[in-house]
Amino acid sequence: MGLLSDPNRRRALINLLTRLNAPICVLCYFAGVCWFMGLAFEPFTLRTYMSENAMGSTMVEERFPSGERALATGREFAAHKKKVGGMPVDWLVKTMQARGLEVFTQSFSRTLPFPDEDKERYIVKGTNVYGILRAPRAARTEALVLSAPCSPGDNNNQAVGLLLGLAHYFRGQIFWAKDIIFLVNEHDLIGMQAWLESYHHTNTTGMDWSPLQGRGGSIQAALSLELSSDVITSLDIVLEGLNGQLPNLDLANLFYAFCQKIGVLCTIQGRLQRNDWDSVSGYSHAVQTMMLMVMKQASGRPWGDHGLFLRYHIEAASIKGINSFRQYKTDITTVGRLLEGMFRKLNNLLERLHQSYFFYLMPSLSHFVSIGYYMPAFGLLAVILLLRALDLWVQFVSPPAVTADGVGDVEQSSPGALSVLTPLVISHLTGAALYILPTRFQEIAVEHFPVSETEAVVLTAIAVYTAGLALPHNTHRLLSGEGTEQGWRVLKLVAVLYLAILLGCTALINFSLGFILALTLVPVAAFVTPHVPKTLSAVVLVILSPACTLLLSVFFFQELQEMPVSFQDGWLMYLSVISQGILDHHLYGSLVYPLIALMVYPCWLLFWNILFWK
Repeated sequence: MGLLSDPNRRRALINLLTRLNAPICVLCYFAGVCWFMGLAFEPFTLRTYMSENAMGSTMVEERFPSGERALATGREFAAHKKKVGGMPVDWLVKTMQARGLEVFTQSFSRTLPFPDEDKERYIVKGTNVYGILRAPRAARTEALVLSAPCSPGDNNNQAVGLLLGLAHYFRGQIFWAKDIIFLVNEHDLIGMQAWLESYHHTNTTGMDWSPLQGRGGSIQAALSLELSSDVITSLDIVLEGLNGQLPNLDLANLFYAFCQKIGVLCTIQGRLQRNDWDSVSGYSHAVQTMMLMVMKQASGRPWGDHGLFLRYHIEAASIKGINSFRQYKTDITTVGRLLEGMFRKLNNLLERLHQSYFFYLMPSLSHFVSIGYYMPAFGLLAVILLLRALDLWVQFVSPPAVTADGVGDVEQSSPGALSVLTPLVISHLTGAALYILPTRFQEIAVEHFPVSETEAVVLTAIAVYTAGLALPHNTHRLLSGEGTEQGWRVLKLVAVLYLAILLGCTALINFSLGFILALTLVPVAAFVTPHVPKTLSAVVLVILSPACTLLLSVFFFQELQEMPVSFQDGWLMYLSVISQGILDHHLYGSLVYPLIALMVYPCWLLFWNILFWK
């Protein structure tokens, strides 16, 4: 405190920080990147452990015996699905009723803002079927959910068969203290969204659905099951939900504990755990696994039906069966016993899962990185913005240059307010246009150009984004004439502080998205000025812009999945990612697209404006 309270020492510290500002910024950037890359090194991570006492032991005896019967039910479900050309509602109702459940249906419909060409749908209508097994040993104030989506074709038939088999088996047990809801939802996430909104009496997306006629208690946890093969080689757990939300870590720990007990190969991000962490290949494997989680979390989209439960504070995960070339095989009976064990442990909960972490990264299922370990990596990048803001503030408040006749250069030290406010306003108006126009002008684009509605939305977004590069960079001259030297410094000071607050708030909600944006935007914010070479700097700014960051992320994600693509295929995937991002926002409330359009892109335009300041 003495260092800051003493004016002389404080002045000396400020002079040191301003004199060594650039080297310190470069050092902090590389230190932040190295810190993040070191998080996957096993000695720097924490071993997973069960924090919830009620789930601390896996000493339950799993007895589920009906794997073959579940497969037969799945084949029967597939035949009826093929016969009716969709969800066999009547058959599901009769089958659930035969298993002693209280069965209800829910119809829903949703008109998409533009056609979803990936799944070939525009007007979506469907029906959800769910059965409730009432708790025989409690007041029925709490519930658990087991869901399986009714997928097109031959996908996920085995999951529905196993769900019905577990319902029949659970009906004969007397130890359930919570209602268990068995849900088969149509049209994947849209059906799940309709069911959750109706269950909780909310309508945040404008979807039409019929009210639920039957309810259980307050949902404590949920599992979504995806199986498309009679035998599997491994089970993969999917954690990433809407807007980067993650379930409580104890849910992943519970899955891992029962996989270890029963002897099932388990993966995360589709990757098995390796024990050679001290080798280069072992470390590389852990880094790639962690980076896959970062990329999925940063996308903000739900990567399974479980992702929509998280917004209602319901801990949920998706379990996917993988049938690969490995010789090790697991039958459906073993998978059923694993789910039985997990539900029996969740049945013991006296309160919601809250003891373990909600913010974490996982380089493997046996190790995790907590928020206290990965936040310093972001902090080292964010401190660069504060150092640059300090440097700009010192330059701004320093006395103006004195000419030979002893008169201060007042014009250079007193920028007009319009020279700063004009680019701020126009940049944000451009961002608002990027957010609003693509969906509003799709019909006009289709009438005048030979494109589909989806192509019209994506191409309009790209056109508005590109037009923004030409519009704002001389806006400070519209009302105030030539810009001043101090004018761009004030604008950069505002932009740097704006970016620091924006990235800080984003990282608190979705660390992965905030960190990726910081990696690309912090160098831009730190070193752009009107005095650097224009052409080279403009190319660098475009490469580090949000749009190019997304394009590079598409190729990087494919490389992490060991599925590299050509530039042409990558470009088509890039266009699909843009359309899906806009759809996810309108359908489920994903915040990534409005965040980029309304805040990140306008902030980047301010630095583009500074580069071309005259």
